[in-house]
Amino acid sequence: MDPISRRSILLTSTAVVAGAATQSHGANQMPKPIRAAKGGTDIGPRDQTRDTENPDILVPPSTDKGLVPNLRFSFADAHMNLQDGGWSREVTQRELPTATEIAGVNMRLKTGGVRELHWHKQAEWSIMLAGNARITAVDNDGKNFIADVQSGDLWYFPAGIPHSIQGLGPDGCEFLLAFPDGSFSESSTFLLSEVFARTPKAILAKNFGVPENAFARIPKEQLFIFDAPVPGPIGSDAIPSPQGTVPLSMVARAEDQRVTKTSGGTVRIIDTRNFPIATEIAAAIVEVAPKSMREIHWHPNADEWQYYISGTGRMTVFASRDSSRTFDFRAGDVGYVPKSMSHYVENTGQDTLKYIELFHSNRFEDVSLNQWLALTPALLVKSHLALDQGTVDHFSREKKVIV
Repeated sequence: MDPISRRSILLTSTAVVAGAATQSHGANQMPKPIRAAKGGTDIGPRDQTRDTENPDILVPPSTDKGLVPNLRFSFADAHMNLQDGGWSREVTQRELPTATEIAGVNMRLKTGGVRELHWHKQAEWSIMLAGNARITAVDNDGKNFIADVQSGDLWYFPAGIPHSIQGLGPDGCEFLLAFPDGSFSESSTFLLSEVFARTPKAILAKNFGVPENAFARIPKEQLFIFDAPVPGPIGSDAIPSPQGTVPLSMVARAEDQRVTKTSGGTVRIIDTRNFPIATEIAAAIVEVAPKSMREIHWHPNADEWQYYISGTGRMTVFASRDSSRTFDFRAGDVGYVPKSMSHYVENTGQDTLKYIELFHSNRFEDVSLNQWLALTPALLVKSHLALDQGTVDHFSREKKVIV
């Protein structure tokens, strides 16, 4: 078994815990903030939809305690920036203050829609969620890169490297971008249109060796996302560089990503061991089967930024100092877990739960609670937890599914 497989994520089978209690509200059954003898009915005003979607916030498990800050924010609550060629929205530290290490952008490009030529102070990691796109880049040595990407493919542009993204047929694309800086915002991007608009035309003429009037029609403001002609086959767009192509591929194809399968789900780990150029973001793409869960674990090297693609789930985060909090997630949500805080992610629905774990690191690392206890002297473990030997014997020394 290779190192990545040995370090793979455990997806532990478990029964789904019942949600919050309900109260009759017309023809609907609505949750109410009552657990056993604690709490009471909510006679309003109330947001019934939110209460239904977040039963573990309305009625926290009895194990929740303390004042853990919010670790969830939905892209559905983010500002939608509508443009001629598509749209974008972002979740940064502004929306989720705890998310200090990574910010995310969800973007849609129509067929032909272009995220204009630009660069960032930060590196850019991305996964194609749906559709097809063409990406281009040129590095600091003048070596260029061009590729067509499709659903499941990843790309990575190092900090400061200029690049572009354009939606292809039949229906453009949608993707998630991640940046290793919680304060990042797309509004701070360096755009080609603005470079020209903010430079005197006499300087542009001198720089390119053409008359000033050659720049009479350049955009006065940024383009950001705009409509453009749909490109032909990739061969027609390829421009040979005297310096050659970039030494490390900026794309990790979906079919090349190693999948570790268990009875509880699958995981793909992508970091510098199999995507060498991605030095600032490591990832795990996780699929959890119904009635299963991502085991209790923590990450010793970085905070975890999550993006939920499909299904529903819940996560409890133990933050030390006698405090923990439980959150409910669905497609489009962002979750965040600060470094070393233990947590699990449980599938609470009838369909597969799929989400992404991202880390501001070159390597994926996690510590399994199960494995730690299995590799610790049994007498010491039993002394801590008052467990019998049969229970301790059930702990696993290897990371694998526990049914």
